[in-house]
Amino acid sequence: MNVLITGASGFIGQSLVEKLRERDHHVRFLTRGNPTQENQFHWNPKEEYIDDKAFENLDAIIHLAGANISKRWTKKHKKELFESRINTANLLKKYCQKNNIHLKAFISASGVNCYGTFTSDQILHEDSGVLKNDYLAKLCTEWEQAADQFADLSDRVVCLRTALVLGKDGGAFPLLKNITDINLAAAIGSGKQWMNWIHLEDLIDLYVFALEKPTINGKYNAVADDIPTNKIFMKTLARTLCKFFISVHVPAFLVKLMMGEMSTIILRGSRVSNKKIKSAGFDFQYSMLQKALKTLI
Repeated sequence: MNVLITGASGFIGQSLVEKLRERDHHVRFLTRGNPTQENQFHWNPKEEYIDDKAFENLDAIIHLAGANISKRWTKKHKKELFESRINTANLLKKYCQKNNIHLKAFISASGVNCYGTFTSDQILHEDSGVLKNDYLAKLCTEWEQAADQFADLSDRVVCLRTALVLGKDGGAFPLLKNITDINLAAAIGSGKQWMNWIHLEDLIDLYVFALEKPTINGKYNAVADDIPTNKIFMKTLARTLCKFFISVHVPAFLVKLMMGEMSTIILRGSRVSNKKIKSAGFDFQYSMLQKALKTLI
């Protein structure tokens, strides 16, 4: 298929491009700079511009663009988090309509925080709804609503509600590994908050699965089977690295002081089910945390 990817230069996007090419898909990129390759096309979201050539004979769009969620949430950055996800989706729709494009699939990233950011033993499913209407829940809700606009322009609209992505060269893992390497691994806050995660390779395979399987439609949780508490996660990482685990927890107030409102991502967490995507036929390579960590070390 001819596939247009936003956010192709990011941590997930780079690996996805490589995988799609291996499977003989024709990948197109959007770049804010000057295109340097035949399959690159200029766009400027602030000026609401995309090169129309990016939409010629287009079959699918994978929308990964979005400002870094792990940067301190100032008022300015919170605005950018919304605009970089939702406004760009709106712009893509505008250009699909302009060029009379009907897609086979529109696939968008989303987050497991769509249910709200809180600590609970409740297992959350795709139809659980918003249980705490906080900032991240609002962000994910509007993100998915922006994707749902493509229902009249695409055969399918898929949103992958993604957990913490574990990859060797990006995301949170390098930082967690560096902390553990110097024997400073410890539980954060109560340590009882659940940590949903997914291995990068599984996430990439999941995007390909969503693109190629015509029955995949709607919202899906992109999380592994094994969901540990924060304390168990850090203990497992320390054990895998053959490093010490500190029994004293990092105080929640200190995390809040350092990270501000963004600390809710680390200090809270509920369990999210992957039953729906597994029932659709997707098999995880890395369903257990220790196996996933070993591949990254």
